[in-house]
Amino acid sequence: MLRDGQPWKSQEIQHLLKEEFDVEYHPDYLGKFLRELGLSYAKPRPKRPHRPENPEEILDERVGDALDEDGGPHNREKGDDKEGWTVDDDVCTDGGTVLGFFDASQPQPYDNSRRVWYVDDPHVERPLVKTEDSAVGFYALNGESTVRWKKTEEKERICEVLEVVREQNPGKRILLVLDKHGSHVCEYTRKRAHQLGISLIFLPSGSPHLNPIEQVWKYLKWTMAPIIVEDEDEFHELVKDVFEQVTQRISFAKDWCQKFLDLQKFP
Repeated sequence: MLRDGQPWKSQEIQHLLKEEFDVEYHPDYLGKFLRELGLSYAKPRPKRPHRPENPEEILDERVGDALDEDGGPHNREKGDDKEGWTVDDDVCTDGGTVLGFFDASQPQPYDNSRRVWYVDDPHVERPLVKTEDSAVGFYALNGESTVRWKKTEEKERICEVLEVVREQNPGKRILLVLDKHGSHVCEYTRKRAHQLGISLIFLPSGSPHLNPIEQVWKYLKWTMAPIIVEDEDEFHELVKDVFEQVTQRISFAKDWCQKFLDLQKFP
């Protein structure tokens, strides 16, 4: 009965118990009683309509495919142009494998996601800077992380960041986990990534929770905001510094690795 009608408000369950069983519980005891029955009390999250029923299984298979270096270019899909799918001459990928996570975000100095202490009423004394740019980041598990500010998230700008990722992680193959943003999945980006020796692992649709860099952005915003800076350039540099510090921690990807990575097979 409770499963069919979920989610329930406390008042609704009180009414149900009274109508169906002529039983009343004190509000202070109702929560304990429901937990003993195995119910959970949490904010309901909307289900993403395009998320598959088994996103973790799909991602696990994609990680395995990317680790398997046999066959043709990993990033190439059926129907792609056959020309240009060769790794650049100056790119070496036989020195091991770097695993990282890729995503763009738009942090702002006025992100009000953290409580702070005040003697008087909480307020900000001066106007806060705003930026229209996107921070495009690479969170490396066993390599060099990086973040770059870009005016847009168009495919050309995304590939510029991929080139930086390659420059900072030379001599190794790079496995890069990212979402299916249009500028990520297009042939232009997939081909350029292959030329740079980067294999793209796309997350299942509607599954941002499977990308650890989402937690990096969340923690970065919580750490920094609200903050007062002189101008946009100062804020950009501050985000770079904080991103570098935050991405020194691999704890954001610990659960991901336990689920999707066989460390004994990982080069």
